[in-house]
Amino acid sequence: MNPMRNKLRGILLLLTTALLLCTGQYYGAQQAELPAGAKIVHNLGAGAWGGQPKVELKLLRKIGDVDTTDDHFAFNEPNDVAVDVGGNIYILDSGNCRIQKFSPEGKFLSSIGRKGQGPGEFGRPTSFDIDAKGFIYVVDYEQKRLVKLKPSGGQDRSYSIKELGLYSVRILNSGLIASVAPPGPSRAIKPGVPVMISDPPAKLIKLFDAEFKPKVEVGEPFDYKDNMSNLAGNALRVETGQDDFVYSGYLYQNRIEKYASNGKLLWKADRPLGYSLGIIAKGGIEMRGNSVRSFSPRMNRCTVGLGVDLKSRVWVLTMARQLRDEEQVGTTTSYGPSGMTRKITGNTDLRTTDAYRLDVLLSMIPLSHFADGIRVVGDSLFILDQLRGVTYYQYKIVER
Repeated sequence: MNPMRNKLRGILLLLTTALLLCTGQYYGAQQAELPAGAKIVHNLGAGAWGGQPKVELKLLRKIGDVDTTDDHFAFNEPNDVAVDVGGNIYILDSGNCRIQKFSPEGKFLSSIGRKGQGPGEFGRPTSFDIDAKGFIYVVDYEQKRLVKLKPSGGQDRSYSIKELGLYSVRILNSGLIASVAPPGPSRAIKPGVPVMISDPPAKLIKLFDAEFKPKVEVGEPFDYKDNMSNLAGNALRVETGQDDFVYSGYLYQNRIEKYASNGKLLWKADRPLGYSLGIIAKGGIEMRGNSVRSFSPRMNRCTVGLGVDLKSRVWVLTMARQLRDEEQVGTTTSYGPSGMTRKITGNTDLRTTDAYRLDVLLSMIPLSHFADGIRVVGDSLFILDQLRGVTYYQYKIVER
């Protein structure tokens, strides 16, 4: 071989290596950067398992069914799931303003809460979690309060969240409460009035101690330079792991993050997607006489939910592709003399689809049903079908 060509090839290799050391590090199909001590990982390929997952999911049971005649399993927009130290399963039946408790085998045990404004009653609960002592923390978004229930179901304390705008709650092992505040501006959006992300931007995740005193705020919003897009585009899911870290996944951004309980960003990562993200069509607000109509921007969703298993592996419920028009369902809200009415729209009879998958260490596990959320507790993985089957699928994570 030509000696000069070998020499030039060696020089080129040295220059390339130097460039990689300056700009980041490559680990197989990853490129990692280390600005300000936090790792930023750009996933480019098949991941640690080479695209072949070393785990599989075994369906244990379905809890809830849209066609059931048993009221204990007849949910109305279920919104969250948790498991206590005894393995009992709790499902937040948001539309019915109650929490349904089931045994580890899925047998109904008891019902906690009801609609109302008194102690232990809810207006529109959106999220809940259970601490190691069995206390239940419920976000009642409609009544702007966080309710702490005793293990027996009776109310222990209630905290006002009116100024915090909290929407969901998760408990850390250290006793801190990790809650998510809906993104967007702190004041109402009005037609023709530009309202961008505040400067400095308001953080999206708030951490509190066991007495609900604020400790840390994390999570930088992305400024889309558009009111409605800021509200929608910064929506996220948050989860906690056995390692006492906080994990967040953004619904419309290719962005998964991990924080220590003191608020330090440990890493953030993206992953390969088969579609583009960003604003497809802007939303807006229209005022016609005394009526106001708002419509959300059109954006491709990439993340539906995330969970963390016992080995600190992050599971991401991902859109394998975007939903087709005939697969779309949603809710409409109207207000009248009798109060608020919510109606489900779309073809709820369609139960199967190939639009969703689970990503774990970049390996993909396809799903055959619709999915609106995920929760990983121990070796169980729960997937929510909120508006169609109105059920929770409980899978067992099995190592291969």
